[in-house]
Amino acid sequence: MRLKDIREENDIKQFAISKYLEVSRGTYSCWEIEQDLIPIKRLNDFCTYFNCSIDYALGFTNIKNYEHNKTTININLSAKRLKECRINNKYTQDKLANILSINRSLISKYEKGHTIISTTFLIEYVKLFKLSSDYLLGKIDNKISIKGTMIPTYK
Repeated sequence: MRLKDIREENDIKQFAISKYLEVSRGTYSCWEIEQDLIPIKRLNDFCTYFNCSIDYALGFTNIKNYEHNKTTININLSAKRLKECRINNKYTQDKLANILSINRSLISKYEKGHTIISTTFLIEYVKLFKLSSDYLLGKIDNKISIKGTMIPTYK
C-alpha cells in the first residue's frame, strides 16, 4: 500500500490525516505499516482527501486518479458488479467462498448490497479477477483491467 508515500508526498503529518479520518494516530500508523488493513470507508475517505484512486493507494496501478472518479462508494452498484464479475468468470458463490476462505453467506451479503466488501476481500477480488477496485466499488464507470505485474503482495 502507498498510504505513507501519498501522505508524505503531500507533506501531511500522521496526526493530521488521522484526525481527518477520525481515528487515533496509532490506528492510522498501523494502517501505514500494514500491521492492519485500513477499512474501505476510511480508505475511500483517505483517497478523497488526497484526490487519488483506491487502486493507486493499494498499489494496483501507477495512475494516481481516473477521469470522472467519484468520491463516494456506490454500494448497490458495487454489489451488482461483484455479482456480475463472479458470474462472468463462471464462479458459483460456493466456489468463490472456497477460494477466498470465507463463508458463502458473506459473498451473498456483498452481492446483495447488505454490506460493503471488506478491504481484505476487495484486494482478493482484484487479484483474482484483475479488475479495478474503483470499478468494483462503483467509483468509476469504465471497466479497467489490472495487470498481473502490478498486483502487490500484502503481509
